Amino acid sequence: MAKLYFNYSTMNAGKSTVLLQASHNYIERGMQTYRMIAQLDNRAGAGRIGSRIGIGADADTFAPSEDLFQKIKTRLEASPCACIFIDEAQFLETEQVWQLARAVDDLGVPIMTYGLRVDFLGKLFPGSAALLALADEMREVRTICHCGKKATMVVRKDAAGNVLKDGDQIVIGGNDRYVSLCRRHWREEMGEITQA
Repeated sequence: MAKLYFNYSTMNAGKSTVLLQASHNYIERGMQTYRMIAQLDNRAGAGRIGSRIGIGADADTFAPSEDLFQKIKTRLEASPCACIFIDEAQFLETEQVWQLARAVDDLGVPIMTYGLRVDFLGKLFPGSAALLALADEMREVRTICHCGKKATMVVRKDAAGNVLKDGDQIVIGGNDRYVSLCRRHWREEMGEITQA
């Protein structure tokens, strides 16, 4: 039975690596997969999923307001596909998550999404909120804070290394811009508590 999966974490937890490995496992067994990534994330190149450890693969892109049910249906009509993989799922719109749920239910294809749960201010991304509500299964990809505790939050830094406390929810970046932290250290960085 096909399901909609949401694999979530903070920055630099290895979500894209896990996606690429899972897709590779299908391909290695002679099955086709369909990989997608948000059009606005071109850090690894346009239409490419890339991991910090240096592996990557080509992918189709999805744009805001694009009908993902129709896109997946068209792909399935072209050739068999064992699983759909979506990277940077936090950039999905709520309606697009509903379209993914329809694709799982009506087209019978499993869809595995990977993305951030919260932004640098500790707020849910709309796509992540919808996935938390609609996914059949959720899995946390864990990473750690500098203190060794599980990182659940992320701070955004400017070019000088200063922690930002406001700004647009979506700013593409990597290790140069974002640091994953446990909640306590995130609160310290945001000025909510003083260092002990």
